[in-house]
Amino acid sequence: MTPVVVSKRTWVQGRPAAYSVAGEGMPVLLLHGWALAHHTYRGVIEIIASQGCRVYAPAMPGFGGTGGLSDGAFSISGYARWVSDFLDVLEVDEPAVVMGHSFGGGVAVRLAYEHRAKVRSLVLVNAVGGSSWRKGNSLRSIADRPLWDWGLHFPSDVWPLRQATKVVPVMAEDFVPNLLRNPRAMLRVANLARRADLRHELEQLRDQGMPISIIWATRDGVIPRESFEALCVASGVQGTVVEGSHSWLLAEPNRFGEVITNDLRVAKAARDLEHDVPTVQRRGLRRVTSLNGRAKPAAATVARRSGHPPADE
Repeated sequence: MTPVVVSKRTWVQGRPAAYSVAGEGMPVLLLHGWALAHHTYRGVIEIIASQGCRVYAPAMPGFGGTGGLSDGAFSISGYARWVSDFLDVLEVDEPAVVMGHSFGGGVAVRLAYEHRAKVRSLVLVNAVGGSSWRKGNSLRSIADRPLWDWGLHFPSDVWPLRQATKVVPVMAEDFVPNLLRNPRAMLRVANLARRADLRHELEQLRDQGMPISIIWATRDGVIPRESFEALCVASGVQGTVVEGSHSWLLAEPNRFGEVITNDLRVAKAARDLEHDVPTVQRRGLRRVTSLNGRAKPAAATVARRSGHPPADE
């Protein structure tokens, strides 16, 4: 049965906040990209929830009807602090797998860096923060990339036509209302996103043992390959390259579910070991019965990919 995605409202930091929630099980936090909100990711939320997860997808401040941040708090750190408070309001009392797409990926990194106890692992999808861009033969900071160049590449995100028929309707559900409701927030967040350099934070998280996965699509005209590679170097992971454009997961949520399956399995296995749940049979885990008939958990021997041991629930 497909999990039911429910839209709800609450209050965070004294302002109204909208979000979607679906499924039961290990908490997963999904952070949306620039100019979008939780409605756009309904298909993605369903796919994640169908893998035995409780998915929380907030509309971040300034988008989807959620009140904007104050001028003094307007920064990626401010967004991360808001997300931390959002988890507190919903009483999510254990670390979550945090998945961030585009601008949401940058917020996810800052959340893990500044609120480490809230994050079990990171999955960054076509994320900002690599701060690298190639102009001709020179490698430059992505902050030097003019806005008109971003604009030239943005239309390629919805083509070819087969993809456009899938992506445009779901993006329009949030993009158009956001543009009409708060165009200033869209511009300000765009500037935050293009100036984001989160390599230092990723290096620190790598050294702390944070499990990190980084995914990028071959036709992404918004996040250059050089930026993706810079994120991978800082994180110490190989990264995963898929066919598609910047918003490929919106066009093909089922394929996204396949790509992240191992990340969820690894997180579930780690969570079960932490909670000491010996009654569940898992791939890669073996149960041994002692002479007195009492079962004892045995050590897990599992393969590793990108530094994470895969296992089934």
